[in-house]
Amino acid sequence: MKAQRISTGLPNLDKLIEGGFKKNSTNLVAGGAGSAKSIFAMQFMMDGLKKGEAGVYITFEEKKEKFYEDMIEFGWDLDKYEKNGKFVFLEYTPEQVKQVLTEGGGVVESIIEKIKAKRLVIDSMTSFSLLYEDELTKKEAALALFELIDKWDCTALLTSEDETPDGHIISAAFEFEVDGIILLYHVKLKGIRRRALEVLKMRGTKIPEKTLAIDITDKGIKLNPKKVEAF
Repeated sequence: MKAQRISTGLPNLDKLIEGGFKKNSTNLVAGGAGSAKSIFAMQFMMDGLKKGEAGVYITFEEKKEKFYEDMIEFGWDLDKYEKNGKFVFLEYTPEQVKQVLTEGGGVVESIIEKIKAKRLVIDSMTSFSLLYEDELTKKEAALALFELIDKWDCTALLTSEDETPDGHIISAAFEFEVDGIILLYHVKLKGIRRRALEVLKMRGTKIPEKTLAIDITDKGIKLNPKKVEAF
């Protein structure tokens, strides 16, 4: 039986990964500062909201008012979806998410059940992972979180800014546990910044073995499937 797919919000990307993320999978979007991780995450969320799917956005780093203002630039009126009960924006501290794990779901689970959320974003896992001192406890916490997400029947997108000193962009605690990993690049070459996207991993999915060019437009991220970026 063919897996049901959930759109990433980027139509040209969906075409390259058999239709999108697997339904109820947990996926990670990783990249450096300014690489458009939050835009990608919100584009994924907006795709669901436009289709009538409720969603929950948990952030450790964004203030609601400013975030809503920033997203209006792309024509994404989050206030409208919040008022009609389809969207919940949670400003959480990493400690509060740690409490969610301790409670086995807590407030977040209640909200997801109440609005029947189908999509979940956590922005970003980097802040969360800093609560744990070593890779083992980090991995245990990540596993507990992923088990909760699986129980909630949501397709989840997590962001990460794990640029570790040894050059690995993703913490090993997350790398082996998530179903899919997408890397976003914002690289300076000859004085010009260039953006690109790479699908590093997607379980049970044929993926393009290329780093493809992306642009930030007034409607969000646009992928050019024919332009390969060589860094």
